Amino acid sequence: MDADARRAQLSAALNRVASADREALRLVYDMTAAKLFGVCLRILNDRSEAEDVLQDVYLTIWQKAASFDANRASPITWLVAIARNRAIDRARSGAPRWVNQPIEAADRVVDPAPLASELLEAQQEHERLKSCLDEIEKRQSLAIRAAFLGGFTYEELAERAGVPLGTMKSWIRRGLAKLKQCLER
Repeated sequence: MDADARRAQLSAALNRVASADREALRLVYDMTAAKLFGVCLRILNDRSEAEDVLQDVYLTIWQKAASFDANRASPITWLVAIARNRAIDRARSGAPRWVNQPIEAADRVVDPAPLASELLEAQQEHERLKSCLDEIEKRQSLAIRAAFLGGFTYEELAERAGVPLGTMKSWIRRGLAKLKQCLER
């Protein structure tokens, strides 16, 4: 199979992954795992870390396949960018690598889980935000949720709602002002 045919096959598979097609993800994996693992291994220089990151890469591909645009990048370029970024993130995380350390080093392992008090505080903030979003006008609340939680652009939201772009921006601006007032109480 020539390079253009492989590129077209990989693009088609990514488009099917965007529709939650597990077999398409398997095909993407089969076509790219060796290359993406090599990218991760080259950056991390640790086989176990590279394997962990590779798993994260395919989870990201599963979640973000809809954002792949064949007009902007080739499929392998898009996939390598994800692998590279994940590997760099892992390398920069500063998490100490305890592989091959003596058992005496176990007392220096930090638990990355948040404290119970932090979880409770975050839950309370979430409930407060949800309550305030429920208090503002419904169309403003829906637009804010879609923009800031759903990742939609103003243009996409305006098109979905069938309103001019300026109207959508006004709804969101006024909604954010009301939201701010509510949160400051």
